[in-house]
This record gives sequence, structure tokens and C-alpha cells, in this order.
Amino acid sequence: MFELKGHAALVTGSSKGIGRAIAVALAGLGVDIVVHARTLSADAQYTIAECKKRGVRTGFVAADLASPTDAAVEKVFTEATKHFPNLDLLVNNAGGAEFAEFEDVSLAQFERTHRLNVAFPYFLTQRFAKHWQARNAEGRVVIVGSINGQLAETGISDYDVAKGGVEMMVKTLAVALAPKNIRVNGLAPGMIMTHANAGLNDDPAQVAWVKHHTPNGLIPDADSCAGAAVYLLSDEAYHVHGHMLMVDGGMRAWQHPIRDGWKQ
Repeated sequence: MFELKGHAALVTGSSKGIGRAIAVALAGLGVDIVVHARTLSADAQYTIAECKKRGVRTGFVAADLASPTDAAVEKVFTEATKHFPNLDLLVNNAGGAEFAEFEDVSLAQFERTHRLNVAFPYFLTQRFAKHWQARNAEGRVVIVGSINGQLAETGISDYDVAKGGVEMMVKTLAVALAPKNIRVNGLAPGMIMTHANAGLNDDPAQVAWVKHHTPNGLIPDADSCAGAAVYLLSDEAYHVHGHMLMVDGGMRAWQHPIRDGWKQ
């Protein structure tokens, strides 16, 4: 199962965190990898080295995805396909948020958040879809959203709205592209212990709250998302289209967390 040798993938935002975990997992299955980050940082070089250790060819693309979308899309697409013209797996993982209360969110912040989380993956998928159709090739896409697309969180309202858009993007692109032999699905991670959330460990009360509200009681590392992405890109998922796979320990499913008499 999960035989992917002979494929090539671009994983955006793969210098660390969930993107790195997905890239390394795919490399372990024989997939050639294009790593992407804003710059060729030490983190990006580490991801590249980990992929190469697994015996696959590895390329790199540097681009700021919050910059003007048209230029960023063309740069990433052109450089990625220059590395591997047969690239047929796209993981739109890059995303991010700027913390601000709703009353303090500026239009500039809102637009940056939506360029990065919504506009870029939408138009990069469009660019690859045209490329695959011109080559009469099959394509497979995974877009990484967030539990924030379904559950609101104070302090990042613009991010919540963007990730809600990702939920619908997965559905509508799947409907548009399934007849053209292109499969689109998504991942919605819950609280994952990545570099972005490392500060959580400095607040034991917050850690306890998150674990209490997660049925399996875990805050896992980024590897918890890798297998889910591999499945959605695999042949075994050939009849899975437009699905947002929750990787959240059951948090979204639990209406009233009550455990050991503790109510919050």
C-alpha cells in the first residue's frame, strides 16, 4: 500500500513543521521533492538533507507567498517544474496568522492573511491544473487548512475566516477538477506541537485546557499529519474527492468536554 515511487511533489512551507513532516514522509516512499521556503534557511537545508537521505532527488524554491499572488505563483510553478517536469503532487501547506483582536485588524493585515492562506493555494492549484491538463496528466492536490476553519478562536479572526475559505476551496476545486483527472482534498490539523506553537509549553494551564478539550488528550507533533497527507495523495484514495480530513484528536466532535468532574 501507499506506493508512490515515480511521483514528484511540491510541498509549500516545508522548511519545518507540518510541511517538513509531509515532505520527508513522501520522500520515504520514493517521491522526488521540491522543498519551498521564503529563503534557503538552515531549516530548509535540514529538510532537503532529510529528503535526500531517503534516496530521492530534491529541489528547492525560495518565494514569499504573501507577496503579490500572480508573481509568486508563476515563480513557484516555474522553478518547481524546472526541477521536475513530471511533478504531479501538490501540497499547499504554507499558511500563517498575525495575532490581533478583531477591532484591531487592518485591511492590510486581512489582505496579507488571505493572500497567503487562500489566494496563493487557489491560484497555484489553478496553474498546476492547466499544466496537467495540457500534458494529459493526472494531478493530486492536498490543501492544508486548520480546525480554525470550523471552530473560531479569539485574536485571529482574519485567519479563521481564511481557513473557512480553505474548507470551501477544497470542495469547489474538487468538483471542478475531478472530471479532469485531478483529485483535490484537504487536511485540517487541530493543535499540533510545531515551532509556531512551541510557546504553548510555557503555559501549563493552556496545555491542560487543550488536552482537556481533545478527546484523546494529546498535543502531537507534526508527524501526526504526515500519514494523513500520504493517504490522500495515494492511489488508495482514488475515490476520495473534496474531503477535509480532520487531524484533531476528536476536538471538533466533542460538544461538552467533561472529564473527571472538571467542567470548562
